[in-house]
Amino acid sequence: MEQQNYSSLAEFVLLGFPNVEHVKEWLFVLLLLAYLFTICGNLLIFLLIRLDAALHTPMYHFVSVLSFLELWYTATTIPKMLANLLSEKKTISFAGCLLQTYFFHSLGASECYLLTAMAYDRYLAICQPLHYPAIMTPTLCAKLAAVCWTCGLLCPISEVILVSQLPFCGYNEIQHIFCDFPPLLSLACKDTSINVLVDFSINAFIILITFLFIMVSYGRIIEAVLKIQTAAGRKKAFSTCASHLTVVLIFFGSIVFMYVRIKKSYSLTLDRTLAVVYSVLTPLANPIIYSLRNKELIKAIKRTIFHKRGKASFTHP
Repeated sequence: MEQQNYSSLAEFVLLGFPNVEHVKEWLFVLLLLAYLFTICGNLLIFLLIRLDAALHTPMYHFVSVLSFLELWYTATTIPKMLANLLSEKKTISFAGCLLQTYFFHSLGASECYLLTAMAYDRYLAICQPLHYPAIMTPTLCAKLAAVCWTCGLLCPISEVILVSQLPFCGYNEIQHIFCDFPPLLSLACKDTSINVLVDFSINAFIILITFLFIMVSYGRIIEAVLKIQTAAGRKKAFSTCASHLTVVLIFFGSIVFMYVRIKKSYSLTLDRTLAVVYSVLTPLANPIIYSLRNKELIKAIKRTIFHKRGKASFTHP
């Protein structure tokens, strides 16, 4: 009967960013601007790649899928963060908390798999250029993207089920900026060693295996690029990989410290800082990395702008 009362906890309180009362309006503005830029930037890249025939290549196909994923990834957490900064009542329902945790982890896992598929694409393009068009067909691209999404959506199901069956005590304050497995486990009034072990196993498999595959791919890529005779050829080959590798290092560099560990939590400040990096800064950086440093996307933006202006001029002389 006691366990049933504990489990009937209706809602949690998201403490969010502590000790920011004097600057919470400024923090809200900064977070809102970051979110709007993330949405606009990723939406622009997605639409641009889909509408511009010159960008209908495997590499840009995966970039567009990544941008589409980032739209949902940020929508899972940032709107609730914004609402909590201005609201006195920072609550979230038990079901809502589990849903937020599920979608955040499923989309994060999908991104791990997608970045791996992008590394495989770059490996084929640079290390096997003659066979690349025959192997990386539009059908294979679509299948790889579908597998990334499907595997990502399936990965956190067992973790969410295990957490949903835990009894929770009267204390319901989550020491984090959004719902996540580590802070949820710290509220359970039962031994959670099984949950921690399952979380560690799943996260270690997803993060470490995908990151290892990416690093092996880039090891082969670097080896192939160094064999190119001309400096211009080496620079061109590296430039096609620089954006992707930058995103990989930022994303994996933050999540590996957060989720590949066998403790519920380390430092609350560290957890919050890492959470801001992989939930806000990484999606914010992606449009910058993939557009401002990509000449093809910049050309596509110019083509789109001048094409529209040309049409307007022709229609209204």
